[in-house]
Amino acid sequence: MNDALAQPLAEPTPATSRATRIFTGQLFRVRDGHGWSFSTEPPAPPREPVRRPTRVARMLALAHRLQAAIDRGEYRDRAELARQLGFTRARVTQLLDLLLLAPDIAERVLFLEAVDGVQPLTERALRALVRHESWAEQRRAWAAAGRCG
Repeated sequence: MNDALAQPLAEPTPATSRATRIFTGQLFRVRDGHGWSFSTEPPAPPREPVRRPTRVARMLALAHRLQAAIDRGEYRDRAELARQLGFTRARVTQLLDLLLLAPDIAERVLFLEAVDGVQPLTERALRALVRHESWAEQRRAWAAAGRCG
């Protein structure tokens, strides 16, 4: 064992050299390359997870802002909006279709969080939900996907 890691309580004398030694202190098992080693320093505490709004929540919020801009008359229609923003008309339609979600589902989506970059819901899955015309069907599909909570 390394002398820096283990400090005996008393120096052995020739008469007690075969006696049992008692060591004090703590050793912590730490990763060392491909294996494990021991250290007197405790390991660093685990870091807090990084929580951010999901990408789909940001896309839904963007859809609300784009529709509000059209409603205010800043853009004549979706085609002009697409030209001004550099989007395709299809992409603008995809985004604005997210506004057809049932209000309670839209609220849940807006409060979703990505933890350490892991997205719990994709925009493609949400667009599949929007294909259901009635809000009741959307809610059933949302529940069937296990996203009730």
